[in-house]
Amino acid sequence: MLVAMAMAAAAAGARRGPVLTPESMNPAVRRVEYAVRGPIVTRALELEQELRNGVPKPFTEVIKANIGDAQAMGQQPITFLRQVAALCLCPELMKDEALPSDAKERARRLLAACGGQSVGSYSASPGLPLVREKVARYIERRDGGVPANPGDIFLSTGASDAIVNILKLLVSGTGSSRTGVLIPIPQYPLYSAALAELEAVPLGYLLAEERCWALDVAELRRALAEGRGRCCPRVLCIINPGNPTGQVQSRECIEDVIRFAYEEKLFLMADEVYQENIYDKDSAFHSFKKVLAEMGPPYADSVELASFHSVSKGYHGECGLRGGYVEVVNLHPEVKAELSKLVSVRLCPPVLGQVVLDGIVDPPQPGDPSYERFQAEKTAVLSSLAEKARLTEQILNRTPGIHCNPVQGAMYSFPRIDLPPRALAAAKEKQQAPDMFFCMRLLEETGICVVPGSGFGQKEGTFHFRMTILPPTEKLKQVLEQLSSFYTKFVKEFS
Repeated sequence: MLVAMAMAAAAAGARRGPVLTPESMNPAVRRVEYAVRGPIVTRALELEQELRNGVPKPFTEVIKANIGDAQAMGQQPITFLRQVAALCLCPELMKDEALPSDAKERARRLLAACGGQSVGSYSASPGLPLVREKVARYIERRDGGVPANPGDIFLSTGASDAIVNILKLLVSGTGSSRTGVLIPIPQYPLYSAALAELEAVPLGYLLAEERCWALDVAELRRALAEGRGRCCPRVLCIINPGNPTGQVQSRECIEDVIRFAYEEKLFLMADEVYQENIYDKDSAFHSFKKVLAEMGPPYADSVELASFHSVSKGYHGECGLRGGYVEVVNLHPEVKAELSKLVSVRLCPPVLGQVVLDGIVDPPQPGDPSYERFQAEKTAVLSSLAEKARLTEQILNRTPGIHCNPVQGAMYSFPRIDLPPRALAAAKEKQQAPDMFFCMRLLEETGICVVPGSGFGQKEGTFHFRMTILPPTEKLKQVLEQLSSFYTKFVKEFS
């Protein structure tokens, strides 16, 4: 008895090792990388803290141009959207005479659709039926009358959550039968991160930088043929307008992509979150849903499509409220039932995000008290972004060694930079990608935080960085001039 007690005491005194260690954790998670919030952003946050602590720096602020967060860059919220959200959160504001009647009426309808007339209650897992209906009507108006069914629409926690859920349905198999997913290069790192987590096989197809990041079906065929040697390609992802590249696809290109998906039996995923961000006068947004429908059989009734939109981008920029949706087309009924089950595991998307989405897809109409202010704010945001897109291309291209394609849409530029051999050698010595070396030096010496192109993928032997066009116009001019001056100095140092 005494021996047993002594052994128990000794065991209790021994330090218990952790169950979860770097060696025992899910190896797929360790492979996940997300460049827009990667090491360079970690360093930017450290520099901000050092500035607050009074550490001398050659700059007075850190400018985080690494992520498409409009309001963090100073863009003001759209008044109507915030008024409706405020009324839903605090219904006692209905008594406030200063708030417009249409915002109050919108909030009453939304609250009536919520359990207990409160946005603090769960909604149905695919989202409030009222909002799903509004999304369907919005899609029909956008697409010139092509029908949309609310039952094909699933609201989500931003577009990202919906994209991952669709990928979860698509990824299966092992070894050479594992699902392959065609993604653009450069790509938004959500895709490479999600595919790493799901242990799917990414198959990169190169966008043609020399043709303003055009998508070439011949390059899709090359990537598909290469992938079939090691996996089972089943999915083709398209980002239009492009992130990080800012191109807008032509209708002809979209038709070619749909024919390719039909011929090769691929599921189409269309990331269209920047559909309202078109700046080039010769470009226009064409939804994959509309083009697919107008192509008719055999495409319209057989090509499976999931298209995504978000409250985070556009003119609204409500990134923190986390709203979005996916519309599925030609999805097998049993698979759609499984998608319904999958979204139910997360209970529901944020109801406040659904409230904001409602205002975006069903904005104030002519004659409504909020209409004129809403239109003025929306126009001002989009006009400012168009001017900043033009300025970005213009200022960067003045600098020898920086090559910036026109920013036709979205919120980013993705300039190519020529780096001298000595800079490549210095980067290698530091065990950094050359564009990471450049971007880190840029951050340390100017406070400007951009993301190296290696985090998005790029053609071998080329180097890029992504930056947003979101800072206020005057500040953006200063940032671009400062960046250009730094690049010239950097090249001189390593030449």
